[in-house]
Amino acid sequence: MTTPDGLGHTVRVGQLAAPPVESAAGAAAPRAVPGAAPSTAPTAGASGLGGVPQPPSSPVPAALAHAAAGPRYWLAQQPVEAPAVAAPTTPPSTPPSGFNVEAVRRDFPQLHREVNGRPLVWLDNGATTLKPRQVVEAVAEHYSMGTSNVHRGAHSLAKQATQVYEEGRQAAADLLGTQDQGEIVFVRGTTEAVNLVAQSWGRANLGVGDEILVSAAEHHSNLVPWQLIAAERRARIRPIPLLPDGQLDQDAYRDLLGSRTKLVALTHASNVLGTVPPVAEMTALAHRYGAKVLIDGAQAVSHFPVDVTALDADFYAFSGHKIFAPTGIGVLFGKRELLEAMPPWQGGGNMIDSVSFTETTYAPIPHRLEAGTGHIAGVAGLRAALHYLAGLDRAAATAYEEQLTNYAMAALATVPGLRLIGQAPGKIGALTFLVAGTDPIALAGALDQQGIAVRAGHHCAQPALASFGLQSAVRASLALYNTVQDVDALVAALHELQSQ
Repeated sequence: MTTPDGLGHTVRVGQLAAPPVESAAGAAAPRAVPGAAPSTAPTAGASGLGGVPQPPSSPVPAALAHAAAGPRYWLAQQPVEAPAVAAPTTPPSTPPSGFNVEAVRRDFPQLHREVNGRPLVWLDNGATTLKPRQVVEAVAEHYSMGTSNVHRGAHSLAKQATQVYEEGRQAAADLLGTQDQGEIVFVRGTTEAVNLVAQSWGRANLGVGDEILVSAAEHHSNLVPWQLIAAERRARIRPIPLLPDGQLDQDAYRDLLGSRTKLVALTHASNVLGTVPPVAEMTALAHRYGAKVLIDGAQAVSHFPVDVTALDADFYAFSGHKIFAPTGIGVLFGKRELLEAMPPWQGGGNMIDSVSFTETTYAPIPHRLEAGTGHIAGVAGLRAALHYLAGLDRAAATAYEEQLTNYAMAALATVPGLRLIGQAPGKIGALTFLVAGTDPIALAGALDQQGIAVRAGHHCAQPALASFGLQSAVRASLALYNTVQDVDALVAALHELQSQ
């Protein structure tokens, strides 16, 4: 099959013939809470897949073959060979129960529209999650009935807006498991949170020869800010390498830690590999050397419960739009003693106590780090999203997502020539893959013609892909409102494209 590439050319997106896969009628199986024993996928009978054969070993597609010889970006390691897609072990004999995914789906209007004449299958949750009607209504209510600035207002609308705003802060504290809402700083998103820590804490604490350990699985937002401050402070970035299945190399990590280590930057869940590193154990090791730890939770918070106290995280960041809330709002958690010692990184209104031409004093945290008018409607939406999530059975939702991920990995294993990147145990549903003989961008475009939304490119994680000798790949990413039918639609479309 050929498809336009948007530049007036055509690109071949499939050449291997494969029989179509039957549509699954069964429900997805539940997902185990992170740290528990890994669960398994639905039965072949329930899934309609007719068994899960091991896929043939396939090389990197020709369109990407040059990637392995390309620059290693900032990584010193050689590309690792991803193992063949492995099917989950003995599947359960009954479909899952305990999580009503159809009831959840009714709250998300966008799931009920069509794209290119087909029902939308939204598998781009790693880029952004959809918004439930409760969030849409909260944002609309703020702008239609409750518009006001927050803090220091004497009138009723200011007081009401301030109440919603600070209730949003409390909801974020509850989500992250801290008892102190003063440890919650509102930011635009994870990117701004990391930049805040780098520019404030980093500028005050990093010096010549100090080391920042950054995992090779990081999103660019948890790498580039450290590169910028390291260049300014003449510090050094050192990468924590990956193993072939996408796990972080813990032996290498222990060897990298030392007296010069000042900060460790870790993802809680990789947006490309789906890997969930042992961040509690890694944090404890870093603390033995006196290093601080910043955890990027952007891809974690919507998939499983998080407790920053149990993790002993020094800093933890997430973006609202990854957890069913609006864009442009996010959260930075920081331990109180660290935030109180950090100088302001932006100046202006809201972050001051008193101002004169001779001296300015600053407000206490968190306001000292929140210069200017915040994204008030965004916080209203974040509050609604976190209340919505808190109203669900998180354990059941987490178990459901793990089972759906296992089901999807097994289903993708039936596609000839498919290479799955990242198969660490306990991974979230970030399913990044290549299909031999296809171009990732063209393949994503062909899936879009069937109403299936996936993402293709470097996913703002070039070092992670470079670790596997790649520059681009397709990613299908799952959320708690996805279904077995969504996965079946993706797999059936891949089989169909390969047969044309």
